[in-house]
Amino acid sequence: MVRGGPVVQIGVIILSVVGLWIGARLLVDAVVRLARRFGLSDLTIGLTVVAMGTSTPELTVSIDAALKGLGDIAVANVLGSNIYNLAFILGVISLLKVIPIAESLVRRDGLALLASTLLGGIAILDLRLTRLEGLLLAGSFVAYTASLLRASRTEPEPNTERSPTDEAVVRPVTERAAFRGRDAAFLVGGLALVLVSGDYMVVAASELARGVGISEWVIGGTIVAAGTSTPEFAVSLVAVRRGSLGVSVGNVVGSNIYNITGILGLAAVLRPLAMSGTAIESLAWLAGISLLMVAALWTGRVLSRIEGGVFAVSELVRWVLGILGVGG
Repeated sequence: MVRGGPVVQIGVIILSVVGLWIGARLLVDAVVRLARRFGLSDLTIGLTVVAMGTSTPELTVSIDAALKGLGDIAVANVLGSNIYNLAFILGVISLLKVIPIAESLVRRDGLALLASTLLGGIAILDLRLTRLEGLLLAGSFVAYTASLLRASRTEPEPNTERSPTDEAVVRPVTERAAFRGRDAAFLVGGLALVLVSGDYMVVAASELARGVGISEWVIGGTIVAAGTSTPEFAVSLVAVRRGSLGVSVGNVVGSNIYNITGILGLAAVLRPLAMSGTAIESLAWLAGISLLMVAALWTGRVLSRIEGGVFAVSELVRWVLGILGVGG
């Protein structure tokens, strides 16, 4: 709990943002070197290690909410985070720099994103998530991650017929860099700083929102969702500025797959979830954003500034509608 009035809570949010930036900078450096140490591409490490690491705030919030019987917050946090990740994070990043997209990201991971959204949607369509459904969701995430790591070990070297854009994005890492003790310290310290800062930001933002009478679902789907997604935003932004496009985009896509399968699945296994009818509205919004994003990535394998701007604005519209009580 963050004690104090709105001024103190706003101050905590600002300090949390600073902590997230510093932690993200350390984390990106360490994980990219770790990727090279094990011969994995930036895209693979972004889809796995970084994605799960930056999704730890969502995991913590959703599990805590599930154990307390707060199904709305647990589910709204995941659905809201996934919408925010795709629409706002990728949208803002593409406004800063046009992002070329790897073919494997579109064909393999884009389809996995749609499949995970469909699977999660079917599970919560009746406004309940049972332990069995949770096990199926979590199991699908384990299977996806295993296939991803296996594929990264067997991908062929790029040939000369690839375009320069393809090669720059999906080039396998052939030179294995040393992963020193300092890098391990940066990895652990950066991730810890990101998680702690994200946690303080969520608490402060939630208390600030409750002070003005916002509903539980809206808090979970907007303020809490954005707060828990701040690590993804910080890591992706720092990564794209440093040229690690695979980490930047893969982090967002991997986080979304992990959120709706691994996190929702584990939360339901610990305690079955019940939610309000507003979940259907948020689910429909997520399905629409996911379809549009994959379609945008498929056309020319580039996320343009115009497309990114439209996605970012759509998230602002969702927030306004939620605060006004018009939609989820």
